[in-house]
Amino acid sequence: MRRLLAVIVLVPLLLLAGIWLGGHPELLPGPVRDKLVDDSDAQVYNEAIDIIKRDYYRGVSRDELLDKSLGGAVKSLDDQFSNYFSPKDYADFQEVTQGQFSGVGMTVEETKDGLRVMTVYDDSPASKGGLKPGDMIVAVNGRSIAGDSSEASTAKIKGKPGTKVELTVRTGKNERDVKLERAQVDIPVVESSMEREGKRKVGHVHLAGFTSGAHGEVSQAVRKLLRQGADGIVLDLRDNGGGLLNEAVLVSSIFIPEGKIVSTKGRSRPERVYEATGGAIPTSVPVAVLVNRQSASASEIVTGALQDRKRATVVGTRTFGKGVFQEIEQLSNGGALDITVGEYFLPSGRNIGGGGVAKGDGITPDVKAVDDPKTKPDEALDKAVDVVLHKGT
Repeated sequence: MRRLLAVIVLVPLLLLAGIWLGGHPELLPGPVRDKLVDDSDAQVYNEAIDIIKRDYYRGVSRDELLDKSLGGAVKSLDDQFSNYFSPKDYADFQEVTQGQFSGVGMTVEETKDGLRVMTVYDDSPASKGGLKPGDMIVAVNGRSIAGDSSEASTAKIKGKPGTKVELTVRTGKNERDVKLERAQVDIPVVESSMEREGKRKVGHVHLAGFTSGAHGEVSQAVRKLLRQGADGIVLDLRDNGGGLLNEAVLVSSIFIPEGKIVSTKGRSRPERVYEATGGAIPTSVPVAVLVNRQSASASEIVTGALQDRKRATVVGTRTFGKGVFQEIEQLSNGGALDITVGEYFLPSGRNIGGGGVAKGDGITPDVKAVDDPKTKPDEALDKAVDVVLHKGT
């Protein structure tokens, strides 16, 4: 009976105390206050969404409002590398990263207006649709991709074989809609060849992207060319937009026997140093890294590591200039945030970005070389081969 009376008296007192403290959150302990404020912010957001859904002059989807508001929040960061994936876009992105996808057969470069077409592969859906290098893709399925990251935009273009995608393509001042049927397009991650200059030979290894397992293919190609008598190696990272950080470390380790490759650090991420994993080819083998303005992210890590460690001569033009890395965090609605969480630093300590998420000057080549796409010879590759042979004498 006494316990019952105590509960009867205590419950109203706790209720009154809760109401009073709710009106005076500054008196609460920090963690409790933060939780209360967070709940208050969520309440205001839900209130605004409910008003829009109830009173706006035309019907709107609550899910669509949520997607657009989250996308707007990420865009307000003014960070070209961060992105919000809606549940559908994230599912498409997962298919792409897991290899369960097909595409239209082209490589692209991110711009403020969308995606610029760089390469169109023969007999691909893009080729059959009349797309050419230099064309600008400004919308996918009627939705503008201006300001979206290349990862988000390409995830919209890729999909299951046999499905269709509509691209709004700008050529000069003219725009047209192109409907393409996605297909499995086999684009080799690693391509290799033997370049010859007189009696001397140089191995040429082109890496298209730092996907899972790419280092194994690069290593196999490099060692095969050396067994075939190559006097040196040109590692071609032109138009390589990056990929997995661990693959960048492993590719660097093919040429660097030991020591630092790259380090990363973020506001909520402790510093982490990545070192060579061992098993490198002999350091007596001369190496050149061939790059251009589309060589970015993981490509810049490899290029910068080999340059800083004086293991290779960098040939080409300035690289992209990305000095930050992102992580994907899934949300309860099935979408995800792909946000910048830190910066990476080359062995010398330099960051090749422009400070934070700003695009920087990139890596300056040791030897400048540019390929003229209108001519049959690859002038930049020829220069890289000459550099390797000169180093080897």
